[in-house]
Parts: sequence; C-alpha cells; structure tokens
Amino acid sequence: MNYPNAIKKKQTTLTREPSFSNRGMLLENELNISNEYYRSIDKAYIYKKPTPIKITNVDYPSRNKAVITKAYFTVPSTTDYNGIYKGKYIDFEAKETKSTTSFALENIHEHQIEHLKNIYRHQGISFIIVRFSTLNKTYLLMTKDLIEFISTEKRKSIPLSYFEEKAYLIKDGYTPRLDYLKIIDQIGGI
Repeated sequence: MNYPNAIKKKQTTLTREPSFSNRGMLLENELNISNEYYRSIDKAYIYKKPTPIKITNVDYPSRNKAVITKAYFTVPSTTDYNGIYKGKYIDFEAKETKSTTSFALENIHEHQIEHLKNIYRHQGISFIIVRFSTLNKTYLLMTKDLIEFISTEKRKSIPLSYFEEKAYLIKDGYTPRLDYLKIIDQIGGI
C-alpha cells in the first residue's frame, strides 16, 4: 500500500516461542475451547480441574486490587480434566512435548497414573492426550495401553512408534478444535 508522503509500512513477522512456564498452555487452551463447544451443543460436560491451593497471605492495596502473595499446594492434583459423557465419567491428563522421538514418563506423576488406573478399573473413561508439538501431532492414548506399556517396558519414555501403533491421532479441526470425543465414540469407549 502506498502511504502519503512516501512513508512505507515496514513488514514484520512476529514469532513468539512459548515460555518454559507456559508449556502445554496451547494444548490446554485448545482443549478448553473444545470442551466449551461440547457444552454449548449439550454433547458433554467436561471441565479443567482447578489446582488445589491454600492461600496464606494476601495484600490488599485496595478492595479491587487484592494480590495473593503466598500460597501453597494443599494436595497433589490428580489429572487435568474430568466430566461426564453419555452417562459415563471421563477423566484425562493432557501433556505436550517438544521431543520428536518419545514422551518422557517423568512428565506424568505416579499419583496421576494411579488415578487414571482407578478410573479405568471402575469402568470410567480415562486416557492421556499427548501433543508432540514439534511434529504438530496430538495423540489420545487410552489408560489400558498406558498401563500395558508401563508394566511391560523398562523404558523411561514412551516412543513415538508406540503412539503411532496404539494411540489415536486427533486431527485438528475447526469446531471443535480437537474432537477427541469422536475417537472415544469410534473405539467404543462408551
């Protein structure tokens, strides 16, 4: 575009790498939007669980500007999401990795794995969603397959090949962005 007085607009490309502290936030944001869509069409009621914290100190510079200055985790949180779908309890953890070859098991805490096992044992729907962000691939791995891997393998990470063999690729969409319930329906999770 030609601007008056021959001023040319400089073209810039902004690229922003997510900060280390916000790893997984893109995946969580897409899941939150997908879950909001599911609720809007009355398909499922799945929510992000809040992290359980106890607030111990708050500064009140003014009534509407309270700032939490000290808090701590009360108990280890279980998984990221839970809710109800077609009369069944659903519970899952969402993780991202930049690795192109594997997903480190240290990214899922032991108490989270135990929680997923308990949901599975009680016939709820439980799984993990793992995004290989560098590859732009997102997989849904059912808890039974996660348990199988942990109990039969000595590795400290799940190789991408295991996801390709046992997990389900979640294709990016528009509405919803990540239609993971479509996979649950296809594999007979309900």
